[in-house]
Amino acid sequence: MQVAAAQLAAHLGKGLRPLYTLHGDEPLLVQEAADAIREAARAAGYTERSVHTVAGAHFDWSAVLAAGGSLSLFADRQVVEIRIPSGKPGKDGSTALQQLAEQAPGNEGTLTLVLLPRLDFQSRKSAWFAALEGHGVLVELQPVERAALPQWIAQRLARQGQRVKPGEEGQRTLQFFADRVEGNLLAAHQEIQKLGLLYPAGELGFEQVEGAVLNVARYDVFKLSEAALAGQLARVQRMLDGLRAEGEAEVLVHYTLAEDIRALKRVKDAMAAGRPLPLALREQRVWGVKERLFERVLPRLSPLALDNLLNAAHAVDGIVKGLKVPGWPTDGWQALHRLATGLCLAVSASPGAGGKGG
Repeated sequence: MQVAAAQLAAHLGKGLRPLYTLHGDEPLLVQEAADAIREAARAAGYTERSVHTVAGAHFDWSAVLAAGGSLSLFADRQVVEIRIPSGKPGKDGSTALQQLAEQAPGNEGTLTLVLLPRLDFQSRKSAWFAALEGHGVLVELQPVERAALPQWIAQRLARQGQRVKPGEEGQRTLQFFADRVEGNLLAAHQEIQKLGLLYPAGELGFEQVEGAVLNVARYDVFKLSEAALAGQLARVQRMLDGLRAEGEAEVLVHYTLAEDIRALKRVKDAMAAGRPLPLALREQRVWGVKERLFERVLPRLSPLALDNLLNAAHAVDGIVKGLKVPGWPTDGWQALHRLATGLCLAVSASPGAGGKGG
């Protein structure tokens, strides 16, 4: 069965199940969900805990399978925690997970907790994942989207009895906070805790938040890609400046933007050949947030606009590798700014507009 992350606390309050699986890429949310399950387990008398981290193709699954039957003389309940950082248990792991899942309902005294990263479409359709879902509780920890981050911050402040001022000033404060912790929920959580230590419960002004919150933005190329596909030009320019300041490699930033442009072109060509959009997206391995972004922007992109973007990406590929391209800046970061601007403008154009990507 599946339980929404927001409903996990209520679910745990009604009693524990013998098998839980958490999957998602946001460390803070996974950590909090796992902590809630561990705390409920301790309160229910699960006094021992063993942790097994699956690493490499030669991991010994027999130790995990044996763990459930190895209660000590003085403990009547235990938590067996299985961490699979790669999300790929392998052939032996697939068999072991299915066996663990099938045995879990009748294995009194053992609570099994499986921790996974965000899974791709193929993994979600696997037999081992179906077994975990069918015999236990599945909780997906989805990342907080950029647009929802100010509200998320407000909710976290409310937990410690704090709030921003009402109206426009409060919204400006939350937006400022969100900008400063770009893409890093763990940093946001730490800064919120800091505000709880610095100021008493009650209302927080913009100056208080501004003075306390550090610039802990984690600019990464994947968030940059999502912002560009969303047409968020100002945010993209700010993120590019952040990536440059943090010493990110120009070639990696270019590869991410160029790969999105190539994927857009491939999906568009597949649709022109008669492929349904959902099938074309699956064939190009476009999932999750990007899938929704592709669905929104593809009708806006004409074949000419995509050809221009591909030509621009090709030009910037040479520039970040030290080549000179007529009509383009010689500085790699300036060229990346121009490429990203072209992508933002193209995906924001009216449907069917030709546009110039370079």
